[in-house]
Amino acid sequence: MQRLFKRTALIFTVLLMTIIVKSQVPVMNFSELEPLLHKSNDTTYVINFWATWCKPCVEELPAFEELNRKYSNRPVKVLLVSLDFVRNLESRVIPFIKNQNLKSEIVLLNDPKGNIWIDKVNPDWSGSIPATLIYNRNQRTFYERAFHFEELETELKRHL
Repeated sequence: MQRLFKRTALIFTVLLMTIIVKSQVPVMNFSELEPLLHKSNDTTYVINFWATWCKPCVEELPAFEELNRKYSNRPVKVLLVSLDFVRNLESRVIPFIKNQNLKSEIVLLNDPKGNIWIDKVNPDWSGSIPATLIYNRNQRTFYERAFHFEELETELKRHL
């Protein structure tokens, strides 16, 4: 009986953690994401477009996590926009987030009309990832490249 209770408790814990993480990864289309790309307040936004299948994206994620941690007491917000397929949210994206212990805000962009929304993010964007947008109400810069922490922090400081 005790063994059954432990197994049931373990299953319940895993299901609960999956629900919590899944609720922390909203799935959005571009019209839902777009307002997050155009805020005009006292915050500087660092928005990174990435995917679990993109090696340079995965390699640079620790830089964004460090930036998020280091500037958590400043008006800086990091948003990681996953371009993974929505069908892989539970099987690939959520386990990846857990394994990498990602703490930044994450959304999954589920919008197949990339030819339309890519230009809305930045008209010069070819669609390659990783790609990063850093902006505030005074300045907007787009980067179609990977970052190391020092480079990312230097670019952020240009906006602060």
